[in-house]
Amino acid sequence: MKFLRLILLTLVALTPAALCAWDYEGHRIVNQLALASLPTDFPPFVRETGNSGRIAFLAGEPDRWRNAPDLPLRQFNGIDHYLDVEQIPDAGLSYATLPSLRYVFATQFAAGRAAHPDKFPEIDEAKNTDHSREWCGFAPWAITEYFGKLRSTFSYLRTFQEIDPDTHRRLGTAEEIANAEDNIVYLMGVMGHYVADCAQPLHTTVHHNGWVGDNPHGYSTWPGIHSWIDGGFSAKAGVKTADIAPRVVPAQPIAIPAREDGRDPMFVAVVDYVLAQNKLVEPLYQLEKEGKWGHGEQPVTPEARAFIEGQLLKGGEMLGAIWLTAWQQAVPDDYLHSTLVRRAQPAGAKTTPAKKGTSGKKKKTP
Repeated sequence: MKFLRLILLTLVALTPAALCAWDYEGHRIVNQLALASLPTDFPPFVRETGNSGRIAFLAGEPDRWRNAPDLPLRQFNGIDHYLDVEQIPDAGLSYATLPSLRYVFATQFAAGRAAHPDKFPEIDEAKNTDHSREWCGFAPWAITEYFGKLRSTFSYLRTFQEIDPDTHRRLGTAEEIANAEDNIVYLMGVMGHYVADCAQPLHTTVHHNGWVGDNPHGYSTWPGIHSWIDGGFSAKAGVKTADIAPRVVPAQPIAIPAREDGRDPMFVAVVDYVLAQNKLVEPLYQLEKEGKWGHGEQPVTPEARAFIEGQLLKGGEMLGAIWLTAWQQAVPDDYLHSTLVRRAQPAGAKTTPAKKGTSGKKKKTP
């Protein structure tokens, strides 16, 4: 038995942490907790057995993309799973003014890295086959972009569901409505992966595979710590959704009023979420230093279980809040509405004028 444990720990240590944040079961748990947080008036189709199961399954999709041989996909997808928070100020940038547009930020970060080469480790090109080490990660931008996609999808679902005042039938066909619902399920499931990634503190730090650089507190440099936090501990401790679900807090929408600085308010909320998880990096390493993470012959400890379950819970609650905000902030698509109204009218009939000024206003689900 000791020999088998040694083999397992060796394999964990040799597995690149970049392969995932949480294992598949951890990601499923986060999506399931998010579903449990939604209010009863949230569109009920997401709770149907097939759809809820698919949302849980899709939690692992972005990690499956990592296994593809296609270099463009590996490079684009890989850097969306994390943000090395410490590199932001190293590039001369401020958390308080990070641009919410991905490519504006990329330009600023590249310039900042070039201007402060002493702040960044030299890139080992032999270990940089996907050309990702020039970047600090783009997780907050990925999450914000998925929010926009999901809100758009809720918008056109609502438009398909509208009742035409002349025909008294829904503007969309049953097939169109079903396809829109399928798209929502897909986006909810996939975006959950990135929100869950950021609930794992080691996906918010340069210290993701063991402590690097100055180490005054003597934290572990063991490269296997990331994989152990991702799934090794949960597997050993038997962490399950049912253990955590009773503690889920009902989702609350995220306030996203317009900002004077022009930054996207959802992006700002996501960055705040990431920074909050980054503050738990040292407590995580302190637990390891105290021998409380349960790897090897160490027992599972209440402190470590509480830490893991707490982070899965935070991920689920944040994800549920983002889903809820996307639904509540969605408005009918004016262009699609006018197109569908014209389609519904007999040839030569006088059509109902297109709606005006609905964009950006909240409207209850039909």
